[in-house]
Amino acid sequence: MHPVKLSIIIPVLNEAQQLPNILTIATQAKTAEIILVDGGSQDETIELALANGLKLIQSEPGRAIQMNTGAAIATGDILLFLHADTQLPPNFETSINEILHQPNTIAGAFQLKIEGNQPGLRWIERGVNWRSRYLQMPYGDQALFLRRARFEQIGGFPNLPIMEDFELVRQLRQLGTIAIAPTAVLTSGRRWQKFGILRTTLINQIVILAYLLGIPPQKIAHGYRTGFTLRRKSTY
Repeated sequence: MHPVKLSIIIPVLNEAQQLPNILTIATQAKTAEIILVDGGSQDETIELALANGLKLIQSEPGRAIQMNTGAAIATGDILLFLHADTQLPPNFETSINEILHQPNTIAGAFQLKIEGNQPGLRWIERGVNWRSRYLQMPYGDQALFLRRARFEQIGGFPNLPIMEDFELVRQLRQLGTIAIAPTAVLTSGRRWQKFGILRTTLINQIVILAYLLGIPPQKIAHGYRTGFTLRRKSTY
């Protein structure tokens, strides 16, 4: 088994606060190429990225568009798609290389750990990791990775405003095994903190159901951003 070059593609939009995390990844990566794809940040994301020597390109906003844009200029044989608020585990390059050399394995992801001490988050993690391992349905916050040739074969991420990772994984699952690494990424708990654990879980399930029922992704994306709030109460 010979290691191959890895490109890490990170879509960013107003993620200046996450730059320390991204710099940590850059330090951890031994041979990986790191590409930040900015979708029009209005904060200090661009300035900080350039000041710290990170490779940054511009793109139209939208996670799917940004990730496809990054993949188009990546030079690695393996592509890893990483959310800006997600931290990779130690020795992640070794794990990726080992997984993609397994027979019939065409893609992979990591287990999920959510930042925060609430007991409810541990239940969410168990559910996510069970779904990922036994149903082979990891999502984007678990750092999806696959060979460039396979990514190009299926046409990259579908141009959707939401559920682009869900649809990509559904396509990959028809072609082979999606393996889950024995280690976990650590993702930010900011959305869970914003809407609460129960409501965030409910929102996520509504999004999946709405997508499967054929509701336009634009409407789903708007509902997801607002937490499916129907109206604002005048007392707030």
